[in-house]
Amino acid sequence: MQLFQKPARWAAAAACALLAAAALPAAAASADTGAAPPVPGRYRLQHLDWQACDSGALECATMAVPRDWYHPDAGPDLSIRVSRHRATGPDRRGVLMMAAGGPGASGLNRPATLTGLSPKLAAAYDVVGFDQRGVGASTNVVCSDQDTVDAFFTSGDLRDRSTAAIGATFDRARAFVADCERHSGGLLPYLTTDQAVHDMDLYRSLLGVDKVSYYGPSYAGALGAYYATEFPRHVERVVLDSPADFTRGWQSFLVGQPLSFQRRFERDFLPWLAKNDATYHQGATPADAKASYERLRATLRDHPLDLDGTLITPNHLDAAATNALYDAGDRFEDFALLMGLLEHPEDAPADAKKNAAEQLAHVMGANFFADYFAVSCEDSPWRRDSRYWVRESAAATRVNPLAGARELTFAAICANWPRTGAPKVEVTGKGLPPVLVLASKLDPAAYYEGALRVHRALAGSRLITVDGGDHGQFQNGSACVDGAVEDYLITGALPAKDTTCAGAPLPEPATRG
Repeated sequence: MQLFQKPARWAAAAACALLAAAALPAAAASADTGAAPPVPGRYRLQHLDWQACDSGALECATMAVPRDWYHPDAGPDLSIRVSRHRATGPDRRGVLMMAAGGPGASGLNRPATLTGLSPKLAAAYDVVGFDQRGVGASTNVVCSDQDTVDAFFTSGDLRDRSTAAIGATFDRARAFVADCERHSGGLLPYLTTDQAVHDMDLYRSLLGVDKVSYYGPSYAGALGAYYATEFPRHVERVVLDSPADFTRGWQSFLVGQPLSFQRRFERDFLPWLAKNDATYHQGATPADAKASYERLRATLRDHPLDLDGTLITPNHLDAAATNALYDAGDRFEDFALLMGLLEHPEDAPADAKKNAAEQLAHVMGANFFADYFAVSCEDSPWRRDSRYWVRESAAATRVNPLAGARELTFAAICANWPRTGAPKVEVTGKGLPPVLVLASKLDPAAYYEGALRVHRALAGSRLITVDGGDHGQFQNGSACVDGAVEDYLITGALPAKDTTCAGAPLPEPATRG
């Protein structure tokens, strides 16, 4: 297996990139008008000019949407790039809309992967996707360049709690926010989940259907829950896969995430690594494997490694580790091999070093970074007390260091973001068909406790718990999960009660000396 091979499975979310949308007691509404006005004719009557996508596997089109759905005549229009896979069977049953996680990931090509893995859904549905406002082939948000984004992760050690390091973190955060305000063209206040679901409903209308079914993993779970709440008459069946916990807001979700990354690392990855010590030579017990990780990290802290022109720091190692935890089958072995390469780069083939350097060079792409924070900082209010975040992140770094060390970096940006005017939305499941929720007990990113709260918040929902740890359960090697999702989307049949499915087994390593 090639180092850091990108997984083909659509459900894999971008590393470290989730959002829980606000869920506070109020109706979905504009802060000043109480509701979005009727859709103006210039949007409602536009025509989608379908042409082959660049990839060739789907049809694509572009639709115009107002920058602000609550004041559609104010400001320039935005472009939303949309895609579709036409149903292949004679008995087309409707439209299945899907979206990407992040926020910040592209959803344009997701229908091709989903239909390729599920002939039943490909036959029954027109499966449609889109790039959310701010993302990909849609109108982009622009903040800082890639070098500036890289500096968040390549400067020093995120575990460093010195006064100088903390001050530098806040300085970078303030500079990033200023870049966003300066370069975004006034777009920032309109990059919210609420605005995006109005885009989705226009898309539904332009497809000529009264109702859509919906599938969304990760942040797209929050997006789907918002859509169903704000447009309940236009949804038929809804699947939320490994949903980000939208019940308490993004700030609460961020504080909870270090625990779940650390939990997966210590309960799944380290025991797997120790079990395969004969292959990877990192220690025969989980404690020994963890000690190997910490020794490597300390070495990179004291002596950053020049790997084919990329300077590798301990932050790169932590980011690669958290990324590996999303999907054991695609990523555990890659990361174990990476540890060995970073320990003994002199023994690695030149192409392996080049590939590893390319994969590690940018922890987050600049475009992804911009949209991720635009949505997560804008969707819900944030505590702005820097002293609170210094204390909170110190505890996270000490107790759950793998992802806790990055907490101050993320929180400092949203703590300095312009105050949000996004409406508050309460997701209750009222007026909706029963929703199917999928969750894994050891999911590193969308932690299981949050999925339980999502399940409780959606009255009448069914929960399928997966005894595993990957992020994204559908089309991830569990026939039990795949069958339940396909049955529900095609026939409407849900499990009679909450149930459990076995997850995909942890991978067997390739034969290596």
